[in-house]
Amino acid sequence: MEPEEATRNDQSEGSQTPPAPLLPAAPIVLDRFVWGTGRRKSSVARVRMKSGTGTIMVNGKECRSYFPTLQAQLTVTGPLRATNTADKFDVFVSVSGGGITGQAGATALGIGRALKTIEPGFEAALRENGHLTRDSRMKERKKYGLRGARRAFQFSKR
Repeated sequence: MEPEEATRNDQSEGSQTPPAPLLPAAPIVLDRFVWGTGRRKSSVARVRMKSGTGTIMVNGKECRSYFPTLQAQLTVTGPLRATNTADKFDVFVSVSGGGITGQAGATALGIGRALKTIEPGFEAALRENGHLTRDSRMKERKKYGLRGARRAFQFSKR
């Protein structure tokens, strides 16, 4: 009975460590574009990916010039860094609506979905880092009789 307990302990310890992301054995070469759509707040990003050198173009501009803040740049490149494919694909993004944060989040979700389409083995790494989960928070609508979504007009007793 002792060897069985030892194997159970080894298996339970092994299951506690997260599995390594499955990477393809051969390099991925795409002769066509792969599409992914991402949404965040009121932004919508349509992402096209193809084998290349790692160029990211957003609305015809370089990623660093379109997203000037470091936080937005890290958000956009997050799925590529999670799968170690930052220099293997060219990414072309058409994004509209919302602001910088929403557009960066939508772009990241679109890139994550396109990577999952390219190689299903990337799904575990992408999901673990939250790159496949849609952030469904939206702006709350204004209600009648109020100044905003919840803010009421100032009450005056006299």
